[in-house]
Amino acid sequence: MRNRLLITVALILGGFIFYTSANGPFESLVHRSIFLALVIVLGLLTYPLGVNKSWRPVGVVIDCLVALGAVTACLFVTFNADKILTTLPWAAPSDMVMTAILVIAILEVARRAIGWVFPLLVTLGIIYALFGNHLSGPLSHRGFDVSFVTETLFLGDLGIWGMLLGVAATTIAAFVLFGSLLLHTGGGQTFIDISMRIGGRSQGGAAKIATVASSLFAMVSGSAVANVATTGNFTIPMMKRLKYPPAFAGGVEAVASTGGQIAPPILGSAAFIMAEILGVSYVTIAMAAALPALLFYVAVFVTLHLVAVRNALPLVPENELPAWHEVLQLKRITPIVAALGGLFGGVLNGYSIQFAAFLGIALLLVSFLLFAFLDRMPARQVLRSLISGLEDAGKGMVIIGVLLAGAQILVAMLNLTGIGVTLSTLVVSIAGEQVLLVALIVAVICLIMGMGIPTTAAYVLVAAVLAPALTRIGVEPLVAHLFVFYFATISVITPPVCIAVFVAAGIAQASWIKVAGHAIRLGATTYIIPFLILAYPALIGLGDAWDITLAAARAMAFVLAFAGIIGGARLLGNRWVDSGLFAAVGLLTLVPNIPLSLIGISSLIGLYIWAWKPAKSIALQGVKP
Repeated sequence: MRNRLLITVALILGGFIFYTSANGPFESLVHRSIFLALVIVLGLLTYPLGVNKSWRPVGVVIDCLVALGAVTACLFVTFNADKILTTLPWAAPSDMVMTAILVIAILEVARRAIGWVFPLLVTLGIIYALFGNHLSGPLSHRGFDVSFVTETLFLGDLGIWGMLLGVAATTIAAFVLFGSLLLHTGGGQTFIDISMRIGGRSQGGAAKIATVASSLFAMVSGSAVANVATTGNFTIPMMKRLKYPPAFAGGVEAVASTGGQIAPPILGSAAFIMAEILGVSYVTIAMAAALPALLFYVAVFVTLHLVAVRNALPLVPENELPAWHEVLQLKRITPIVAALGGLFGGVLNGYSIQFAAFLGIALLLVSFLLFAFLDRMPARQVLRSLISGLEDAGKGMVIIGVLLAGAQILVAMLNLTGIGVTLSTLVVSIAGEQVLLVALIVAVICLIMGMGIPTTAAYVLVAAVLAPALTRIGVEPLVAHLFVFYFATISVITPPVCIAVFVAAGIAQASWIKVAGHAIRLGATTYIIPFLILAYPALIGLGDAWDITLAAARAMAFVLAFAGIIGGARLLGNRWVDSGLFAAVGLLTLVPNIPLSLIGISSLIGLYIWAWKPAKSIALQGVKP
């Protein structure tokens, strides 16, 4: 019964998103309230209370009551949207009750989906708004009663129904549906097969497969945990079968999947939110993130190769690799090309992002159904693929929807109390307006605040609280937001709360601490790239062609030198001397003097020619990377 209801609600939500992507969203409060009602019901069905427990009947009753209360609150807003937007309604007792029920429903679904950390933060934000006037010092505020908080959260478009939920209900929802259908109609396996052909027959091929596969999955998922859970179930067992240490295999997958959060076009859904906050186009955000993402993947790929060469990691056997003619069959490639072509074609033609996603979905479905008909695929199999895609999209939208609804509550409370301005002022006063010191403080706080929270919510939080600290000292807003976004993202592999590492360790059946150690080592460049963006804004397109070219050359040379150190490239045979040479050349590339930078870049090329030695063995004989 529950599964049928789940599929039904997922189909309704998918149809709602598909229809509104094609025809445009309804009036803001109407659209967002309907979306949130469907998301909460789907969340309660996806993550039922007390499942497989003796008290499950009590859980059913609680879930039904929570669903009824939340849907009632959402429908109240749906049918009173004009009144709410055109008047300044006072909060009646019934409004306060509905607000409390809706907030509890949002936080409870979030708790079931992602754990306690995020709901606790939102709860603390509400408590601070209600009782912060009792504090002393800079954290104190004038105080707000329950009535005013209710009016802010429920009876207006700055609380629950604000911009973040609006982005979730339109752009992000369309992309989640697009990505899920693409993966479930054959795109997922095709991405893995392409990755195997690209990286499988080089040294450390299994680890490179993980990197390439995760980068391809990142195009449509943008979630580190989703990437680990999806590609990791294939790549980690493959690495273990080839005698890679389990912890190393888990670390590789965690790092490769983290790149999905910083790689265009999705950026863990943060690209759309960043565009709304900064008032720029989505294309601007995606293009700004392209070069830094390339730096990340090049550094990870080179580091993996050097580790593989040094430890003679084996190649993937030829008989385990799919043939190119199988991978590139028209029936496998056409739906992917049609989907991505529709998406990017829509964007380039100036259509809205939602409509571009609709075009991609429509062309994907047409091409998939056409080849299914030509191949005489059983109707049951076709239907199963589409329903699986819709169900998976529904689960993804539950997490995105409740996260951004909860994040909107927290941001509303931060704005109401002014705590964001207070904290950013405090950071600047401590650092004395020194850019590097402010950046270091902000980076550390971002890592802490992002722990245990999915990237999108973490970005929203740090953007509201910490990005202003950078902009106050003259940093460009786009640079500041990408800086805090990167460090919020890296938290998924940074101990002690590192979600991507936990998932990878579970698949690899290895100690999460060891997996985290390998992940930090392999992904070390990710901690450097934000500072390079801060030093060279041209890396994200802020400059002319010469500035961008020079910044790209310097940054690429520096991350390659850093990869040489981390990967243990062999030069003279002494690890300290070899690392010293790479460090000296890497620092030389960043010198403002252009001739010295060019000497550094040329020297680095020479060092890599010297260090690029073929592996002496294709078998790993108990040597740990």
